[in-house]
Amino acid sequence: MMNNIVLTPILIPFLFAIFLMLLPKKIILQRIVALTGSLILIVAAGFLVFYVRTNGITTVNVSNWKAPFGITIVGDMFASLLVLTTSIILSCVIVYSFYSIGKAREKFLYYPAVLFMIVGVNGSFLTGDIFNLFVFFEVMLMASYVLLVIGGTKIQLKATIKYLLINVVGSGFFVVAIGMLYSMIGTLNMADISQKIDALHGQNTGMLSVVAVLFLFVFGLKAGLFPLYFWLPGSYFAPPIPVLALFGGLLTKVGVYAIIRTFSLFFTKETTFVMPLLGILALITIVLGVIGAISYYDLKTIVIYNILIAIGVILFSISIMSRESVMGAVYYLIHDMLIKAVLFLIVGIIMAITGTSSVKKFSGLMTEKPGLGWTFFIAILALAGIPPLSGFFGKLLIVESAFSAHEIVGGILILISSLFVLMSLIKVFTRGFWGEKSGTFTLTIPYRKMMLPVVILLSLSVLYGLFSNAVFPFIEDAVNPIIDPTVYIDAVIKE
Repeated sequence: MMNNIVLTPILIPFLFAIFLMLLPKKIILQRIVALTGSLILIVAAGFLVFYVRTNGITTVNVSNWKAPFGITIVGDMFASLLVLTTSIILSCVIVYSFYSIGKAREKFLYYPAVLFMIVGVNGSFLTGDIFNLFVFFEVMLMASYVLLVIGGTKIQLKATIKYLLINVVGSGFFVVAIGMLYSMIGTLNMADISQKIDALHGQNTGMLSVVAVLFLFVFGLKAGLFPLYFWLPGSYFAPPIPVLALFGGLLTKVGVYAIIRTFSLFFTKETTFVMPLLGILALITIVLGVIGAISYYDLKTIVIYNILIAIGVILFSISIMSRESVMGAVYYLIHDMLIKAVLFLIVGIIMAITGTSSVKKFSGLMTEKPGLGWTFFIAILALAGIPPLSGFFGKLLIVESAFSAHEIVGGILILISSLFVLMSLIKVFTRGFWGEKSGTFTLTIPYRKMMLPVVILLSLSVLYGLFSNAVFPFIEDAVNPIIDPTVYIDAVIKE
């Protein structure tokens, strides 16, 4: 019965979202229920992490149909760590939303939409069935459509149409990719697919490469991989800050997770074409992300382009597919989820005070809010990978693995990109926080209450770096089934 713990990260937000739909106008009650659900989710996710650490990969066969015939939910350490990180970010964003999202949006089922999106996110992390990965993707996307359009401003409506069209196309290709894979393999269970692809002994490699490229297209579209990132800067600029923090911290990472999971299980032997292609696209994504980040003076846009840089760094590391590179990718992925959420929430506070996201329209903010300035500065250092903060250790592993694999250009590019990441945000810090005070500052906002979730997430990010030695055993457990798929397969397909 304890195995059912793996279902709780999906069921808790689902049940709380259903309940919240019955309370559309009772804003205070909605806040209490949403926060309570998110805190319970943290406890369940934390328990799942330590349960998997103690007992190994945990599986549940829904309706008691044994794998590979039924739907299997799989809690390995990789998925469990991502679920825990998601739960923490969710709780902090909900608290932040109390003081920033506005009652007009709260009345239009904002909190149920957030929780339904988390159902899709956690379900995508935990599912062991490729078709149900598509189903959870759709749950996540439908909720994100609501969150993107809620409020009904012109810029939101334009961004929603673009976002909707792009994801409808992506979903269509996802179904095609699953259909092609099923026609060759005859199963939807991901562990069973991995076994049967191995049993092909080199046959149908051409078709497998086609399917791999289709999956790369679908998941790369969601992650923001070149050349599929074109929709992301405009769409992510439109929603309110709490929604943007969820999108930037979680949604692109689901695409990254899906690439890691499917490629490690299905396409590990497709190294002659697919993995080099992934590496090349990842490096181009880094370059274009850097160009975008240093070209703008708008806070939201700069951080959005920094999402692309991080996606490129992680996926380049995955393309190497060594133990060291995957450890770096997993460690850096969790770091990036936390720090991107922190940065977007800080940007929201800056916008609430100054009334703008353009750093050209204000300066001298340090005179009014020094705590905000130094919090922003620490977040910049963590993002850029300055030791001993969390971004450093992930990038160190990734760069070392690149040099070990003779990917010299990639390793150097990642090092250089760190300098540009620092430059892109330091110019904001020096121009917006220092100098003579200019611009109109609104100091009546609930500043301390909005800073609370920021400080919590940033503290966790700092501790994640300072206590990396304590974290790495969990990262090693997360990497084992990625590097050695038999660990995952044996846990799912029990004899």
